[in-house]
Amino acid sequence: MRIALAQVNVTVGDIGGNLERCLAAVETAAGAGADLVLLPELALTGYPPEDLLAKMHFVTAAGEALEDFASRATVPAVVGFVTRDASGLRNAAALVAGAQVVHVYHKRELPNYGVFDEERYFEPGESDTIFELGGVPTALTVCEDVWVAATVERLAAAGARLVLNISASPFHAGKGPERERMLRARARDNGVWLAYCNLVGGQDELVFDGRSLLIAPDGTLVARSASFAEGITVASFEPGAAVATRSGDVSPMSCDDDEIYTALVTGLRDYVRKNGFTDVTLGLSGGIDSALVATLAADALGPEHVHGVLMPGPYSSDGSVTDARALAAGLGIDALELPIGDAYEALLGTLAPAFGERLPDVTEENLQARTRGALLMALSNKFGWLVLATGNKSELSVGYSTLYGDMAGGFSPIKDVFKTKAYDLARWRNARVAAPVIPEATLAKPPSAELRPDQTDQDSLPPYEVLDAILAGYVEQDRSVADLVAAGHDEATVEAVVRMVDRAEYKRRQGAPGTRVTPKAFGRDRRMPITNRFGG
Repeated sequence: MRIALAQVNVTVGDIGGNLERCLAAVETAAGAGADLVLLPELALTGYPPEDLLAKMHFVTAAGEALEDFASRATVPAVVGFVTRDASGLRNAAALVAGAQVVHVYHKRELPNYGVFDEERYFEPGESDTIFELGGVPTALTVCEDVWVAATVERLAAAGARLVLNISASPFHAGKGPERERMLRARARDNGVWLAYCNLVGGQDELVFDGRSLLIAPDGTLVARSASFAEGITVASFEPGAAVATRSGDVSPMSCDDDEIYTALVTGLRDYVRKNGFTDVTLGLSGGIDSALVATLAADALGPEHVHGVLMPGPYSSDGSVTDARALAAGLGIDALELPIGDAYEALLGTLAPAFGERLPDVTEENLQARTRGALLMALSNKFGWLVLATGNKSELSVGYSTLYGDMAGGFSPIKDVFKTKAYDLARWRNARVAAPVIPEATLAKPPSAELRPDQTDQDSLPPYEVLDAILAGYVEQDRSVADLVAAGHDEATVEAVVRMVDRAEYKRRQGAPGTRVTPKAFGRDRRMPITNRFGG
């Protein structure tokens, strides 16, 4: 049997475009001699469709697309779609062959944790679907079904020897190896062949990593598709054999900073392009965050589509301007220079009658950031460029950011990247080329917002190595103050950080979306009340 794993990059709501993309994949697979093509979960609607599912005409269009797909597919194929029956909406997989829908399976295990809220939309299936495929008892499953060990045990006990799983499994760092270990264990523990096809590409905050797999009953990896790349992997195997007799292509498994960087590039590229933009703009401060975001954007879109803006203010150092210019030159991106001094002074003059004799404080600092935000948004309006916010997860966690200032933008590429990880990613990217693009001075100097004389981030925050360790425990692992202190952190520091995190929830709610690369990102994963007196 020759099976094709067709990991496609679809767009939520683009049912017609998704249909054509799926059909093109089937044609390519047919040309490669495939007997069966697997396409991802909800490939016809895109994943996750969220409240589009409340629109009856959306569900109807998905059903019509399935019929069209069945009539035009030239080889048997499995595709994900949404359907409605007397019990409600179903997340479904269909096997099509001979211009007909031959079998439909309803997903039984509906995830309702982390980024998933499928119980909000779907009713679970009540029965398994096992059929003969080329003389082989074959079962259909969808994503979460195989994460539950009892599913594959039940199917194997019922006689299945090949388990097909179509999936939309979103990425976070370390997810690929974890998922592969699980799938190999399912195949090995139950003596079945397991073919797994995953979605690829970015969808709002989520990014899907592909890495589709074919696994033999002894747990041997027969084929693995590429990470974060659309494509088709065709593998030959003997369904009646207990071990692999022939290997398909096994693409390398990217990991660590490599996979995180690639995920960020993928999420940024697809958010920009799927929302109809061609170009982006961002402020270049000479600091690590804007340098990393500019580099990601150049890699995602091409440097000709990235427009950096230097906006020196009254406290900007000469070194920061020099570093920003060097970055732009190294990347080959535009570098507009729009000093904010005159605009800032004009705003202070306008506010003077209201401020009276009050001494300068954080108000004047934030006014500089908001002046820069206004300039970036003006460029966006005039030229149609999407503004990229450059805040990282450490800053957004504790509110070390300015609403309508440095938080202004349509997408925030590194909002799920801690400050210490931003340095790691910058160094990783520099190591990939003979001439590093991020200046060494940017990596070496103390981080600073440069909104008052001789300011550094550590005037207001613990050292980032300390801060990020506390944030990982409190934000990502939901550990208490007592837990963190018991783990060795200073109690006063932990209490101060926790207060800052809790107070900043209202800011995060107003921030731009950004690519999720950790198991718990702000937004879809971590949903805390703004009005909250629990206190850590």
